[in-house]
Amino acid sequence: MKDLAPTIVAVALFVLLSPGLIFQLPGKHRPIDFMNMKTSMASIVVHTLIYGVLLMLFLVILHFHIYAH
Repeated sequence: MKDLAPTIVAVALFVLLSPGLIFQLPGKHRPIDFMNMKTSMASIVVHTLIYGVLLMLFLVILHFHIYAH
């Protein structure tokens, strides 16, 4: 059996946490901007840290698994 969780979780988090796609922390003019499709270096760093923490939470701490035959 293959564990698909690392691939699925990493891709889903990467898409959902892309700066400017759904939200952006910090925003250009506000602390949080929604769906503005613009980014800055500060928001890239913040989203990278959030991505790393959530990826570690799902894969290392919670031991999230999806098995396929």
